[in-house]
Amino acid sequence: MSTNTSDSSSRSAHTWRRVVVKVGTNLLTDSTENLSIRFIDEIVRQVVELRKRGVEVIIATSGAVAAGRELLNGQGITLPKRGVANRQVLAALGQASLMNHYASSLKNAGVLAGQALVSRIDLESGHGYLNARNALLGLIKSNAIPIVNENDVVAVEELEGEVFGDNDRLSARIADVVDADALIILSDVAGLFDRDPRSHSNAKLVTEVDGITDEIRAMSGVEVAERSRGGMATKVEAADMATSIGIGVIIASGNDEDVLLRLHAGESIGTYFKPQSTHIEGRKRRMLAAIARTDDQIVVNAGAATALVEKGSSLLPPGIVDVRGSFERGAFVAIADSEGEVIAAGRSSYGSDDIRSIMGLRSADAHEKLDNDYGDEIVHRNNLALVRTQTNAARDKR
Repeated sequence: MSTNTSDSSSRSAHTWRRVVVKVGTNLLTDSTENLSIRFIDEIVRQVVELRKRGVEVIIATSGAVAAGRELLNGQGITLPKRGVANRQVLAALGQASLMNHYASSLKNAGVLAGQALVSRIDLESGHGYLNARNALLGLIKSNAIPIVNENDVVAVEELEGEVFGDNDRLSARIADVVDADALIILSDVAGLFDRDPRSHSNAKLVTEVDGITDEIRAMSGVEVAERSRGGMATKVEAADMATSIGIGVIIASGNDEDVLLRLHAGESIGTYFKPQSTHIEGRKRRMLAAIARTDDQIVVNAGAATALVEKGSSLLPPGIVDVRGSFERGAFVAIADSEGEVIAAGRSSYGSDDIRSIMGLRSADAHEKLDNDYGDEIVHRNNLALVRTQTNAARDKR
């Protein structure tokens, strides 16, 4: 796949609806041992301005461990930098301090902040995925800015450098969860270079990447800064994750003046990784692949099938006539019509036992019967991919 190392770029002004902005530790500490309140205020200023432009923003932040170390240093206490238990303590102390700075800065701008601590298990389990999605989208609907961080206190794999890598890959997962149009990874470097700029004065910035190849991975290297758990390698891995499911990624320097606002205006800053498909196409492929590995199925009547295919509706209890298999909330299931044809794949908001107890009921009656109420939709239209399209359905009627 080709790369572009010239000074020009084909990028134009972005029509972002929702973006995830990942902020690295070295930026938050200004490459020192202390949090940079100035930098947090600056990022918040730009995020608030993006909101005024109609862009919904989720911040994925690093820096909890660094913030905890700063607090202990202020008490004259020093913990060794090595050791998972030490880093858990630092994270527990620092998460509150880090969030406090974000919340205070946003409050000064008249905006609420909502903290979300997540782990790998949260996003890889079906119910955890739905819970995270509902919480983050709920915060956005409440006009708050979600501040997402790895739950370092319990997710010790990240502290050992084995899960997301300084929240880079976490930010890619979050971008998928919230259906982001773009992932912006802000670092203390200008982007991906064709060789290490620290040792090669003629290193050139790669402005665009069409696809992540072995050559691109080789460019990313394996360097890891002392205060950071990541490095360019994990940023490229995050870009690989996001672009494969249809989300464009930009790696840029957070120290560039008004970097977020200039990127939104289409200015060529940093390295742009082009999405390999639309997000909808990527999600559909994953859902179809998932139901190919399971016999779990929800059977719907003709009215519900028509509503799903021709109207783009969500699946509600009245349209369900049967449930096959046993599955938990958040599982991928096939949706079939009464003749057994699979018409869609989706992520179920309820487990199979709950669906059996409310199928065929009006939504109001279904709510009264359930102990846990996750909304009217058994499968929300945003968590559904059609197998039978409206065009195919019309052709089948002829």
